[in-house]
Amino acid sequence: MVSGHLQVKKGFYYVVLSYYNNNGKRRVKYFSTGLPEKGNKRKAEAELARIRSEFVPPQEVGELASDMPFADYLLEWLEIVKVRVKATTFSSYEQMVKSVIEPYFRKKAVTLQGLEARHIQQFYSEKLKTVKPNSVIHYHAVIHQALKYAMKTDLVTQNVAMKVDRPKKNDYQPVFLDAEELQHLFEVVKGTKLELPVLVAAFYGLRRGEVCGLKWDAIDFERGTITIRHTVTSLQVDGKTKMYAQDSAKTKSSMRTLPLVGSFAEYFKEAKAAQEVNKKVCGNCYNYEYDGYVFVDELGDLMRPEYLTSYFPQYIQKHGCKRMRFHDLRHPYVKHTTKIFSLRLMDSQAQAYPDARRKTRGACQLHRGGQNRSSVRPLCNRKRFS
Repeated sequence: MVSGHLQVKKGFYYVVLSYYNNNGKRRVKYFSTGLPEKGNKRKAEAELARIRSEFVPPQEVGELASDMPFADYLLEWLEIVKVRVKATTFSSYEQMVKSVIEPYFRKKAVTLQGLEARHIQQFYSEKLKTVKPNSVIHYHAVIHQALKYAMKTDLVTQNVAMKVDRPKKNDYQPVFLDAEELQHLFEVVKGTKLELPVLVAAFYGLRRGEVCGLKWDAIDFERGTITIRHTVTSLQVDGKTKMYAQDSAKTKSSMRTLPLVGSFAEYFKEAKAAQEVNKKVCGNCYNYEYDGYVFVDELGDLMRPEYLTSYFPQYIQKHGCKRMRFHDLRHPYVKHTTKIFSLRLMDSQAQAYPDARRKTRGACQLHRGGQNRSSVRPLCNRKRFS
C-alpha cells in the first residue's frame, strides 16, 4: 500500500510517497515535480496521482536492502536529501555522487550490506592519484552522510565510513599583492567590466557570490552604506549550469553593513546611470529578469560567478599581473582596513550599528598596534580612494 501527498519546498512541489518494506519498516521517497508552487496545484496533483500509480516499492520486485548495490542506494539517498538541504549543497552532493562516487562503486559491484571500510579506503587511495586531498575529503563527507542515514533507517547496523582515515586537508596559500602590485592590477582592469567588481572585492573583501548578488537596494547613497545580504551562485542541475539567488550569505557574520566610501559612491552612481541609458536604448531587447542587480551588462544579463572565476585570472595574467583567483582579492589584509572605516562612520552616526562597532574594535586595536600592515591603505590617500 503506497500513500502519498504533496509538499512544497523552496517554492516547488514535491511528491512524497510512503510505504512499508518487507520488514515492516516505513519508508519515504521524494520525487521532484519541477513545478513552481504558484498556479500549478492541479498539475502537481496530477503528477502525484501518476507517480503514485507507477511506483513499485523495491521489496516488491525482490530488491531487498541487503542485496541493494551501494551505487543504487546513493542515488536513492540523493532523492531523499534533496528536500532537506540547500540547493547549493544538493548540487554539490549530486555532482560528486553521479560523476565520481556512484560510477566507482558501480564497477566494484559492492552491496550496501557488504560495504566495508577497506572498500572506501581503496576508493580514497585511488582518487588521491588524480585529485587533491580536499576533494577526497568532500567525497568522504558525502559517503559518511549517506551511510549515516542508512544506519538511521536500519538499512545497516554501523557507519563503516567512521572507520576510514580521511586524508589531511591541503592548505591553499592565497596570492598576496603589495601596494604596487595592487595598483598595477587596478590599472589593468580599468575601463573593462572587471574594474568595479575587482575594486569592490579588493576593498570590501567580498566573495564572488556577494559581488554578483549585489543589488541597488543594498546601497544607501544618503546614509553612505552598502549592505551585504544577497548572493548569486551557479548550480549544476541535470548537467546544466543555472543561476541560484538567495537572500542570505555564506555565514551569519557575512550579513554585514559597510561604509560607502566616496569614490565608490561615484562609481556606483555612474553604473546606475549607464543602466538606465541601456534600458532606454535596448527597449524590449533588455533583460529585465535581473533588473535591480548592480553588475549586469548592456543587455541586462547578470554577471555570472563562473565568469569571475575563469576569466579574471586569465585576463590579468595576460596583462602582466600575477595569476591569482578572484577570491584572493579578499585576502591582502583589506578587511581590517574596511572595518576601521566602518567604525569611524558608525561613530559619526551616533552608534547606529552597535553590533558592528563591537566587532570592529579588535581590528582597530590590532591595526594601531602595528601587527598588521595593509597593502591597500597607502592607496587610500591617492586620488582614486580620496
